Amino acid sequence: MSNNNVPAILRSLIIYSIIVPLAIFVGYSLANPLDLDTLGFYGVLGILLISPIILRWHMEILVFSWSCSVAVFILPGRPGLWLVMVVMSLTISTLERIINSKMHFIRVPEITWPLLAFMAVVYATAELTGGIGLKAFGGSVYGGKKYIYLLISVLSYFAITARAIPPQKAKLYVALFFLGQLTAFVGNTYIFAPSWMGLIYLMFPPSLDDSSTFEFGVTRLAGFSTAATGVYCYMLARYGLRGIFFAGKLWRPAILFLALLVILLGGFRSTLMMVMATFIMMFLLEKLHRTPAIMVLILMGGLAATAVIPLAHRLPFTFQRALAFLPLDLDYDAVLSAQSSTEWRLTMWTALLPQIPPHLLLGKGLAFSSSDYDEMMTGNELLQGAAEHFDASQGSLALANDFHNGMLSLIIPFGIWGVLTVLWFLFAGLRIMWRNVKYCRPDLTLPCTFLFVMYFWEMLNFVSCLGGLQIATELANFCGFLGMSVALNNGVCRPAVDQVEERTAQVPLRAMPRPRPAFQR
Repeated sequence: MSNNNVPAILRSLIIYSIIVPLAIFVGYSLANPLDLDTLGFYGVLGILLISPIILRWHMEILVFSWSCSVAVFILPGRPGLWLVMVVMSLTISTLERIINSKMHFIRVPEITWPLLAFMAVVYATAELTGGIGLKAFGGSVYGGKKYIYLLISVLSYFAITARAIPPQKAKLYVALFFLGQLTAFVGNTYIFAPSWMGLIYLMFPPSLDDSSTFEFGVTRLAGFSTAATGVYCYMLARYGLRGIFFAGKLWRPAILFLALLVILLGGFRSTLMMVMATFIMMFLLEKLHRTPAIMVLILMGGLAATAVIPLAHRLPFTFQRALAFLPLDLDYDAVLSAQSSTEWRLTMWTALLPQIPPHLLLGKGLAFSSSDYDEMMTGNELLQGAAEHFDASQGSLALANDFHNGMLSLIIPFGIWGVLTVLWFLFAGLRIMWRNVKYCRPDLTLPCTFLFVMYFWEMLNFVSCLGGLQIATELANFCGFLGMSVALNNGVCRPAVDQVEERTAQVPLRAMPRPRPAFQR
């Protein structure tokens, strides 16, 4: 009996030798539970405890984190969860590839080469313009965070395409990809939350501070707008316009209409433009214009215009601000708020145009020194009362390369070489996504179509400078949409005739049946 209990006793001793000291250390740390070192220890301990979950479902977590608003506050700089998950998931997938020779990453050379070319341009520019600044890690140069964003954005494509998404999990991955945006609303609840919930907002950064005076319909709720945008995108990717309006499910158009109302609480014109553009493109790609649905759409549009136009000036402030690009009778304050946002962007862009020729061959990079930062902050304080002498090209956003302009954020930091490599990548990705729309499996038609629509809209928005985008953050969107399309289809889809010819060409000669000889008497 004693011999049978020896292994159990040894296991118990090992467990107690680990658990007891750990419990003592945790109890000692509770004396100051909000200390950053203590929180960091808890974070590392939590990651170790959930490591089996990460190893098992790292791809699902990666896809969900791509659009969620969660910050890893235990790390310097408080990076987003998607940044951390890209590194972790790609590392796990690489180790799996090393261990299992049968596992292969999805190879799409048409995308790999332009991405590698762009990263070569970024690296060469950084080396020739002062290096990569990482102030969060004690460096003396600012701007390194955007270099990290660019690198991990490129790696995100390879992380998502590390393996094909199983057909039976396609709907789950599409839901995770778009509904991760639901977490954005948590940051808008900070102003209502009691003090004991403060720890939650370390993980969900608040978008409203204590000094904000909340007034429904006036305060711009960006988090709620982002969450509703995720619902809108998922509905179109999952059901399409046919499945929403013509499937006999009344709850589907009701949810879509509610999501559109919540989107307007953010007051963003670019978001409303995206909704209108993607709706029209999905309508055309689903070929509803060839059906009587076109008359229904015209009737609904006429009824909406009849209801909105006379009452436009009585809508909530955020609604009017989002509608400010339309020729409607709106409140003066809402129109002025939208116009002032447009004017300062145009002023900054006009001031930045002379910087293009000097940086055409060699961009100025993304980093800037501490002295430039101090001068920028001091200059902004001194120039607040003398706006007429202010040079918009030397503002805080301009010096931080936050131009709110996709092409300027590309050509000034990285020159003509950055423009060429990114355009190469964008058009190659557009071609591949269109092929995946035309030749994908029938059950993937809707998600592939909506991914193509979103990619095309983001590309148009980036090139035309409508939405105030920048390459440091927008590259992740392009890689995400493209990576999902490639992973869902296990590569690039081709016509059935090409696939049959390829399989026939791959049959070895010895395996082909020999012709039967003719009968001879």
